[in-house]
Amino acid sequence: MRKAWWKPRSGDAAGLPDAAGFVEDPPSPTEEIGELVAEALRALPRADETLFAGLIQALAQRADPPGWPRVADRCLAARLLRSVATAWERGWQPADVVRYVGRRRTARHARLATDAIAAQMRSYAATTVDEQWREQLAVLGAEVWWEHDDAYPESWCEREGVDRTAFVTSAIELVHLLEGLPRLASIGPPPGTPRTHAPSRDRVRDVDQRMLAKVRALLAKAESTEFPEEAEALSARAQELIARHSIDHALLAAETGNPGGPAGRRIAVDNPYDAPKAVLLTVVADANRCRAVWHRELGFSTVLGFPADLAAVEMLFTSLLVQATAAMVHAGPRRDARGRSRTRSFRHAFLNAYAARIGERLRGAADEATSRAAASTDGEDLLPVLAARDQAVELAVEKMFPNLAKSRAGSVSNYEGWVAGRAAADLASLNGRSEVTGAFRRS
Repeated sequence: MRKAWWKPRSGDAAGLPDAAGFVEDPPSPTEEIGELVAEALRALPRADETLFAGLIQALAQRADPPGWPRVADRCLAARLLRSVATAWERGWQPADVVRYVGRRRTARHARLATDAIAAQMRSYAATTVDEQWREQLAVLGAEVWWEHDDAYPESWCEREGVDRTAFVTSAIELVHLLEGLPRLASIGPPPGTPRTHAPSRDRVRDVDQRMLAKVRALLAKAESTEFPEEAEALSARAQELIARHSIDHALLAAETGNPGGPAGRRIAVDNPYDAPKAVLLTVVADANRCRAVWHRELGFSTVLGFPADLAAVEMLFTSLLVQATAAMVHAGPRRDARGRSRTRSFRHAFLNAYAARIGERLRGAADEATSRAAASTDGEDLLPVLAARDQAVELAVEKMFPNLAKSRAGSVSNYEGWVAGRAAADLASLNGRSEVTGAFRRS
């Protein structure tokens, strides 16, 4: 691709061009590659496959001038890093980006996004990266595994088992996706923000980790057991332990005069049956003094609450979703009298009913833990503390989502699925409550 570049000659009146003032001056490889990338990004949303393929071919396979592939790789890398930085500016976090890329594109694109994030994070001092970000990066495995940046494209192709054309195509598609990300409400400081205090490593944090370890163990047992009654009892026990810990945490924070404030966390809500899954997350959040806001088109919910409660909500939701899915699959497919499949409507109704009944059970377990705590302490001290935390969370939701629209749950068209889902959530009819609470007191 060549353009006519006008260069004014000395003596041209007022620098105005004339016909003789135009000269054929080819752009530099960097300028030409930049134009090719820009054209490819414009062709992609227009679904102009022929033009897009030709531009990719020019970027990936051209050999003249010498050094073209290396310059193209560096230009693509720079564009990728800028698009990642843009995501941070728009309120996205590492886990959000990788999850969204995998949802909208492929697992290969998600791996490329993870590498781009690892490369971009090198530009920040460790002291300016929030602890939650570091945890997400560790879970994603976002680390620079290649020896040198110039060798990355070749190493990536070798890892993925593809050629250079596939690398350039994936990079362009990833840039297009990242540069089109919508703006999100910020739920934490972006990288590059100096910390105002050192990370918490005190006794309270150690207690949090021990509590979470106990809850994980209970939920792991609930997921692995073949007996629904045992799973229900273990899940109820986990909820009571979570609620009691939340109360203790709130009282301790009030006594020390450092109540802190609500934080945020984004939790994946994937297809299929994303609507009832979002309902399940909402009821789990409500039972644990948090609030969930579903972003359906983005595939996740933003959950707001106090940090210890947020960790518990994510853990409990994940476990209950595993249990609900197992029960739903065990119920098998469904067909109507004419032999037509009713499996989808059955499972949609099943999960909605499961969420509704689980919400009732979780709230009951949380209320029971609160009542016992109020009886063992001065209820006049406890209830105002919990009310203040609830109000703080509500204010955080209003501030972050001022135009939040509340909608009713979708309708359910399969009565059999509703009954089966409610039964799956209610097989242990809380007759085992004394066993559960007794085990809780022993823990």
